[in-house]
Amino acid sequence: MKKPSLLVIFLTVFIDLIGFGIVLPLLPLYSQKYGAGALMIGAVMASFSLMQFLFAPWWGGLSDRIGRKPVLLVSTAGSAVSYAVFALASRFEPSMALWVVLFSRVIAGICGANITVAQACIADVSPLEERTKKMGLIGMAFGLGFIFGPALGGKSLIWFGEAGPGWVAAGLCAANLILALAVLPETRKPGGVPAARRPGWSAWPRVLARSKVGLLVGVFFLATLGFSCFETSLGLLVAANFGLDPARARDAETVAILFTFCGIVGALAQGGPVGKLAKKWGEPKMIGISLLLFAAGMGSIPFVRGAGNFSWSGLFQTGGGPWLMLLLSLALLSIGSGLTRPPIFGMISKLTPVDEQGETLGVAQSAGSLARIAGPILAMALFKFHPPAPYVLAAILAVIAGGVAWVKLSEPSRSGES
Repeated sequence: MKKPSLLVIFLTVFIDLIGFGIVLPLLPLYSQKYGAGALMIGAVMASFSLMQFLFAPWWGGLSDRIGRKPVLLVSTAGSAVSYAVFALASRFEPSMALWVVLFSRVIAGICGANITVAQACIADVSPLEERTKKMGLIGMAFGLGFIFGPALGGKSLIWFGEAGPGWVAAGLCAANLILALAVLPETRKPGGVPAARRPGWSAWPRVLARSKVGLLVGVFFLATLGFSCFETSLGLLVAANFGLDPARARDAETVAILFTFCGIVGALAQGGPVGKLAKKWGEPKMIGISLLLFAAGMGSIPFVRGAGNFSWSGLFQTGGGPWLMLLLSLALLSIGSGLTRPPIFGMISKLTPVDEQGETLGVAQSAGSLARIAGPILAMALFKFHPPAPYVLAAILAVIAGGVAWVKLSEPSRSGES
């Protein structure tokens, strides 16, 4: 693959996820302002993932039939429209504005095919031995988007008012559309085997029937479920263990710093050693070790306790010990999570026929969306029962998934099996 093409695919995902990161942290706040209760806020937050769960395999299969670029352009245009609708919500009465916000997230979820199609683009043009390394670029773009997006969202809210974040996100998607239209190549090889037109739901049993691919999809589901539990409950856990109040700006900033730290560490892990580790260890071993690292970090987080706010200057001074331990646990979790995704998708791509790349990767992304729906519900139910419970459960599941992946994926495939 030519470097300019790699750069364009990376930028396409990165810009798309900046837009996503701008709006996502504001959704609960806007929904609450427009009169939503807890159940409705949950519906707004889950609607994107639900639509992705339903539509990701269909978009992937469509890209197998008509090409990657048209699907990427349509999904990017749809994202721009969804953010514009989100911006327009502030012009309505609160009760109506809430439904407009929900509608904007439904549009965004339906059109959210960029990551699936970008992965298929990389699979189209990367040699097998480079597949996992290149998939790491998607993860790196994902992590960086979630670092810069929330920061830009906060600034655009200050600069342009309530509608500002939506318009900024829409503008970024519009720029992304122009970039993709002008310089993104069509990566699906002309004259290749045409993908058959199949019913959307038939993709699931067909993909899961391939033993190793089905196992990889299951491992990705469990890994995403665990990380979703972490994302949902970290702020509450840190507040409880360190005596913070998320309603206070300084305390809320502490939680934001921790998430930013995780994003930076995860992005560096995916953008740096992924290729070398895949060659040294092989994907099955890499998946197993990464999930063990995730489990070590996840399982230790709820047992780190201290008092007071976090500060970099006081990190190594008296009283900074608990914060240092928490950062080490978060670093283990972030490295493990960052190193899990690329080899999973690299192996899925290697084990999938050329004419089914988009569909199969779409099913995997759809499984991740299902985990992001179930994760917050599971996390909050367990957190109310016992705050460490979601962390301990996620760590146990990660150990089991890592061990099974290491053993089963290392076994040679039988004839005709993938």
